[in-house]
Amino acid sequence: MPAIPSSPSVLPAVLQAVGAPTEPLSPAESIRLIRALEGVPDPRRARGRRHGLRAILLLALQAAMAGATTWVAIAQWASTAPQALAVCARPPSEPTLRRVLSAIDITVIEAALTRWITGRRDALAAASPPAQPAVEGRCVLAVDGKTLRGSTDAAGRQVKLISVYDHAYGLVLTQAAVVDGDEIAAFTTVLDTLPDLNGCLVTADALHCQRTHADWLHARGGHYLFTVKNNQPTLRAAVRRLPWAQAPGSRHRGRGHGRAESRSIKVIDLEGTGIDALFPHATRALKVVRRRRAGPGRSSVEIVYAVTSLGHRDADDRLLAGWLRGHWAIENRVHHVRDVTQREDASRIRTGTGPQLMALLRNTATNLARLAGHANIAAAHRDAAWHPTAITDTLNTA
Repeated sequence: MPAIPSSPSVLPAVLQAVGAPTEPLSPAESIRLIRALEGVPDPRRARGRRHGLRAILLLALQAAMAGATTWVAIAQWASTAPQALAVCARPPSEPTLRRVLSAIDITVIEAALTRWITGRRDALAAASPPAQPAVEGRCVLAVDGKTLRGSTDAAGRQVKLISVYDHAYGLVLTQAAVVDGDEIAAFTTVLDTLPDLNGCLVTADALHCQRTHADWLHARGGHYLFTVKNNQPTLRAAVRRLPWAQAPGSRHRGRGHGRAESRSIKVIDLEGTGIDALFPHATRALKVVRRRRAGPGRSSVEIVYAVTSLGHRDADDRLLAGWLRGHWAIENRVHHVRDVTQREDASRIRTGTGPQLMALLRNTATNLARLAGHANIAAAHRDAAWHPTAITDTLNTA
């Protein structure tokens, strides 16, 4: 079904040119997402090519936006979907899609899409009014790893990726492969792909509560908020011994999902306690006590400790507690979406860089849905699959 005449689009004209990458794009065709893919090298020889690389990438992205999870589903989308935009006279076959997408330079395409999404995030931040007070508008990033359980690499191990998620905008900014299972080393690798960390706060779980990470962030003008657990036994013991009973605090209560929850938050400055010397650049410590009651006999108490490099002028206890809790949005809004909605754990794509590329396409599809205003990613996939112009409209705003 063609797009209605009352909502013309420049995107089809752009995509007509995608199959011939040697031709320059016109000003009307300078759409950010498509231009971001220009520098991705084609892994094939020039002889015998029938489809441009950007054409294949855009078809795969459209299919991911509609919920496709396999090479066969991507090929079927390219050949039958009413709005699989006409990037070529005959869509690529499933073997062509699998061969090309599995051989693509994943580092280059990840860098290209990182530049695109950080540019969109920065544009949104510039267009929105400044937060009051200004400290509430701080850039806050969550870092966490995820294993692609249905995939294996050449050595037979499951592929693991580490991602960076923006708290405020709900966007996945970048991802990187975890090499040899060393997620600690991947922390600096993935953050180093971002253009600027000056003034940013990075939240991470206890695995990344590392002295080297604290020093690395400080050298780049960033800050940290790390959960403290038993992988840092000396630090945890020192934090637990702080005079929490004398510290002022606040409590927040709420109900939802069939349970009642209360959270008490206390913050202590670390100057003079010795902890600021024990862990680099640590300025304050947090203690959060979470009490949950889901019914008779179903209650739990959890105590969480954390350290941060932010001083008392940078954030109050309410902001710190919100950022600490907000870190787990990367689990709910990224990992859960990919596992359940996009069925990533059920995927059997294994060859080459295919698993990592599909994760990147899923992240990009989720980012596009959120940029278009969708709060429910499953609904966004249905809209993309059923509505004849939904993908066109979304890509036009990309």
